[in-house]
Amino acid sequence: MRVLFAGTPSLAVPSLRAIARFTVGVLTSPDQPSGRGRASAPSPVKEAALSLGLKLFQPARLDAAFIEEVRALAPDLLVVAAYGKIFRQAFLQVFPLGGINFHPSLLPRFRGPSPVSAVILAGDPETGVTVQRIALKFDTGDILAQERYPLTGDETTTTLGGALAARGAGLVESIIARYEAGSPPTPIPQREEDASYCHPLRKEEGLVDWGEPAVQIERKVRAYDPWPRASTESSVEKPPCPYYNTFTSAGRARAKSTSKARTWTLSLRTPPRKHCLVLSWSCPQHAASALEDG
Repeated sequence: MRVLFAGTPSLAVPSLRAIARFTVGVLTSPDQPSGRGRASAPSPVKEAALSLGLKLFQPARLDAAFIEEVRALAPDLLVVAAYGKIFRQAFLQVFPLGGINFHPSLLPRFRGPSPVSAVILAGDPETGVTVQRIALKFDTGDILAQERYPLTGDETTTTLGGALAARGAGLVESIIARYEAGSPPTPIPQREEDASYCHPLRKEEGLVDWGEPAVQIERKVRAYDPWPRASTESSVEKPPCPYYNTFTSAGRARAKSTSKARTWTLSLRTPPRKHCLVLSWSCPQHAASALEDG
């Protein structure tokens, strides 16, 4: 079995590592500017591929020249995990066994690019992972396998994404083993009437509307971790006090205020201790933190 793997974020890395022994090449996005300095940074999949010694491709376009490079590898199967682009038929025809895709939801629920955040925002009691046949439209392919994952209501996108990535890796590996044995799973068409969709997250979605129900604000704090972070703004004539005192179970912490700026942004997140929110105040010349028991 010869596999071309396509993926970009950390969600895809466990799947790549699970099937590295079958992989003849890795397709990932070009390096992107990152951080305050906007320096070019590799994707997590690129870093994993290099550490595994795998052949790497980072084309800006999947054009005819690239398709011929892939054809020269004689791959049997395309395996995709959050690559982020739709594949054209000309590319899919390179693979005699077609392609399969790992998606971190129970399709057809939450088709689209942000299913982990979406399921937290929805307050669903469970989610799961799906491996589907690749289709010409995002996340509409026939289902090859699914595995359910119960939710406790404490998950963040960071923690849930990691758990689903691990589950998905095992599912992908088991399906490839079946392909190799000549007995792939029977595809099951998705029920279009049950389909729902999620969209790419936008930074402004993290801004909390305090008129919303408390349960929805709490879900936003978990769903928007690590990005865009739930936040709120407050305008005051001056910082609350020269020293902003905070209290934790370990005692008092103090953060000095030096700014006269009038607009403050608070970033909310869930710390390791349950039933708490961390509020980080920031403005151009000031930063302080407060931990409030909920």
